[in-house]
Amino acid sequence: MAGRIATAFERAPVLAERLEGLAAAPVDRIIAEARRIVGRLDETARIAILNAHPRIGAAASTLSDRSRAEQGAAGDAQTLRDLAMLNEAYERRFGFRFVVFVAGRSKRELVPVLRERLASARTVELATGIEEYLRIARDRLRPKAP
Repeated sequence: MAGRIATAFERAPVLAERLEGLAAAPVDRIIAEARRIVGRLDETARIAILNAHPRIGAAASTLSDRSRAEQGAAGDAQTLRDLAMLNEAYERRFGFRFVVFVAGRSKRELVPVLRERLASARTVELATGIEEYLRIARDRLRPKAP
């Protein structure tokens, strides 16, 4: 069961370790505890969680099997160039990685989302990124239909 937590909170071992004792708990309880833990972390630690997350549009070879499945097909060359450019602009502006719950959307559909979020205030965007990260974890914790 602990693998469930590690998979859900992939690339955030500090958070996964603190949640390990809740591996058998209901999803909402795990996410509520994760939110509480993250809320107590300083900004540097919250940014580290976001920066550990793979970029949208990253090379498939750099992604875990789970992230690769969530991000879907490779996308066309123009979309990948747009995502690379927008990811760089986002990271320069905010100082941390863009994180979004893909929810079955194509990479092309995420380009306007990234453009829109570039207009946010930094504090808003940090909170949004954390909430998106927790949405990803929630989705990963939920049982999937066979």
